Amino acid sequence: MKIWIDADACPGPIRDIVLRASQRLKVQVTFVANKKLLFPESPLISFIQVELGPDVVDAYIVEYAKMNDLVVTQDIPLAAQLVPVGISVISPRGDHYTPANISEHLSWRDLMTELRDAGSVGGGPKPFDDKVKRAFANHFDSELNRLLRLEQRHIQ
Repeated sequence: MKIWIDADACPGPIRDIVLRASQRLKVQVTFVANKKLLFPESPLISFIQVELGPDVVDAYIVEYAKMNDLVVTQDIPLAAQLVPVGISVISPRGDHYTPANISEHLSWRDLMTELRDAGSVGGGPKPFDDKVKRAFANHFDSELNRLLRLEQRHIQ
């Protein structure tokens, strides 16, 4: 079991939560980005820098993430590629994408993109505050522990 982070736009507080969990639970985490990022030295933490370009980070994660891994991304089309193959996906805002809800999230994202492009709606996401950070931490912790229990059952 491994944690993958779509790191190009991952908020710092989310990165910190993931790093603490990685160290506490001894779970490998890989950050993937198209720009250089610095992380603490640890055998549990790795960083992959991919080429610049649209969806290059996504393609890397799709290629290397495996069933029962956990991916943190705000990229709903990436989540839509991962969820059907048994990869757990959580957004930095605490949304947990599942086979039951990924189509709805993707449709909502597409609708909002069309409305923004047409000038019908403006603005971006709500501010990233303590409430959002807690929502992520709760969903992340719950899903990470579920996956670790699943892994333990497979080992036994």
